[in-house]
Amino acid sequence: MSGFETLDWIAIAGYFGIMLVIVWWVVLQKQRTSTDYFLAGRNMPWFVVGASIFASNIGSEHIVGLAGQGSTSGMGMAHWELHAWVVVMLAWIFVPFYYRSKVFTMPEFLEKRFNSTARWILTIVSLIAYVFTKVSVTVYAGGVVFNVLLPEIQVPITENFVLDAFWVGALLTVTLTGAYTILGGLRAVVYTDTIQTVILLVGSAFITIIGLNKLGGWGELQAICRENAENFALWRPNSDPNFPWLGILIASPIIGIWYWCTDQYIVQRALSAKDLKNARRGALWGSFLKVWPVMIFLVPGLIAYALHQKGLIGIPMKMANGQEALDGDKVFAVMVSSLLPAGLRGLVVGGLLAALMCSLSSLFNSCASLFTVDIYEKINPKASERHLVTVGRIATLVVVVMGVIWIPVTQRVSQGGLYRYLQDVQSYLGPPITAVFLLGLFFKRINGHGAVAGLTIGFIAGMGKMTLQALTGGNEPYITSPEWLVNVGQYNFLFASGWLLLISIVAIVGVSLVTAPPNYEQIVDLTYATTSPEQKKERRESWGLVEVLMTVVVLGLVLGLYLYFSFWLN
Repeated sequence: MSGFETLDWIAIAGYFGIMLVIVWWVVLQKQRTSTDYFLAGRNMPWFVVGASIFASNIGSEHIVGLAGQGSTSGMGMAHWELHAWVVVMLAWIFVPFYYRSKVFTMPEFLEKRFNSTARWILTIVSLIAYVFTKVSVTVYAGGVVFNVLLPEIQVPITENFVLDAFWVGALLTVTLTGAYTILGGLRAVVYTDTIQTVILLVGSAFITIIGLNKLGGWGELQAICRENAENFALWRPNSDPNFPWLGILIASPIIGIWYWCTDQYIVQRALSAKDLKNARRGALWGSFLKVWPVMIFLVPGLIAYALHQKGLIGIPMKMANGQEALDGDKVFAVMVSSLLPAGLRGLVVGGLLAALMCSLSSLFNSCASLFTVDIYEKINPKASERHLVTVGRIATLVVVVMGVIWIPVTQRVSQGGLYRYLQDVQSYLGPPITAVFLLGLFFKRINGHGAVAGLTIGFIAGMGKMTLQALTGGNEPYITSPEWLVNVGQYNFLFASGWLLLISIVAIVGVSLVTAPPNYEQIVDLTYATTSPEQKKERRESWGLVEVLMTVVVLGLVLGLYLYFSFWLN
């Protein structure tokens, strides 16, 4: 494709026009208090909460990365995209405790349940993980697409230095997103997320439909994928080096519970709801939206592979582990440029911009919340509400700059695929957090000493495994002996996630049992065993037939997709 046509630019301009109107309206509302800025005044209706949960999850790394994984490894990553059932857990198990405790952040909840040390550990780990994985990867994914779609863009900075399409696209979107997040806070984030969710779903659905039509229908897709069924099946034998079925069963729920039920990035949306009923229903609405990424983000990757095999499109190649392979991270952009007509192409790129800006705005605001509430306010407890809002805005700006600086590093570490890179990192970060939150809610005997031990040991072990994996892998490994160390580094990330969970659980339970139990007054209403009658009544009044039906529909859809794709290549 030589470039965008007039209709494409009109579609993109229309998207930005809508965003500008929403942000301007939000800015006029004034963000006077920290509750206004970080939790949108705790006044969001359920449909906005759910849309924001979904849109925050589906970033440009999802669209770009999932299409790439679909084209190179089939349905292997679908298990992570069928986590709608975990979002149901958020609605029914976790939200009642979070909302009742009136916390701003997940580390703050850990301090209420355990102690301030646990809060500090989770805050620091979360901030580092956000800046050096999610922010930079999201911006990088957007830049990759701009580089393919608009290669002719060149912005000369000096005589010898020119910004190409990758950097122009990355810097433009991160700057615009940072600006409206700084000005409007979480209120700007959730309202723009609602509009962006619609654009995202419509644009991606068009790629699936048009791609299938060009290919010749679903039957043709099945036939071509069946020829490579070993690499495209949902379930793989335990001998598979990437997606063994037992490893999937172990690691997928661990990562899912950490991400959907304990991560500030997601849970902050539920905390912004106007009441517990809206928080629960919003999470259930988000779980319904989460059902569809397999069909509109992963399946297009399968379609791209099939079209490439038939010679209908050309996906660039790259070197991976000494062999030539499809460059999965460019699949989405190639499909947009090859399949879509003018105007619709602009709409879909608008969807990508929506995904990029949704994820970034959510990340920026979550990072600002963590720094301001869990670090700055702890150090300066007498800071005024207006001062905290200002600190939050400065923190957002710092995160924007750090994320951009880290992009060149992301270009190197994501050579195996963006989405796979993210899952690797999350497999090593998630287990100790999952263990602490689950044990903390369900067992009142778990104390602060145990929580700190589990988080510390779990994180050290996880980072050690990730470091060894980086040093012993790739085309030119830094470490080649001793053999046992290389084996640890190259041990499958899915099984490693299970061992990390077990290590964390043993540390939490063991240390808790040999130290004094927590004071009952501290943990009242923070565990199932210490739930007060008032909380039980509030929780029961927060759900009815609508919530039950939403749950049944979501679980039914997840089960249906699992059953179909378990046998679709037989």
